[in-house]
Amino acid sequence: MTIGEPVPEGSGFVAGEGQIGNGCETLTSPDWPGVYAIRVGDDVRRISVSDGSDVALLEGVGPGSTIAQVREAFPSFREEPHKYTGPEGKYLTQPGDDPRLRFEIDPDGRVSIVHVGLMPELGFVEGCA
Repeated sequence: MTIGEPVPEGSGFVAGEGQIGNGCETLTSPDWPGVYAIRVGDDVRRISVSDGSDVALLEGVGPGSTIAQVREAFPSFREEPHKYTGPEGKYLTQPGDDPRLRFEIDPDGRVSIVHVGLMPELGFVEGCA
């Protein structure tokens, strides 16, 4: 999948029940455990990699990495408290233009989710909201 483009045919990513028709959908695939995407209209707006996935960025950072590893690899990212687990839980978000990266850090100081995408969907905290 590519941010800003339609989901490729045959990818295996499909919307969950109850989401089709509201304009924003969360997509998952059994081929990619721990990975989900947000689609608005026809285009992928965000891809998220969470616990249960062994996917990592080229820098080696992924779910389970420490906040120190994220800060070392991405020192310019802005920090803010997590909506539900702050102030110990945090978001570290890439400044600048889209597409961007965003890390969710659990109160224990480890990455729980890595997001890549476009605003405003990059900042959604509950699927399509």
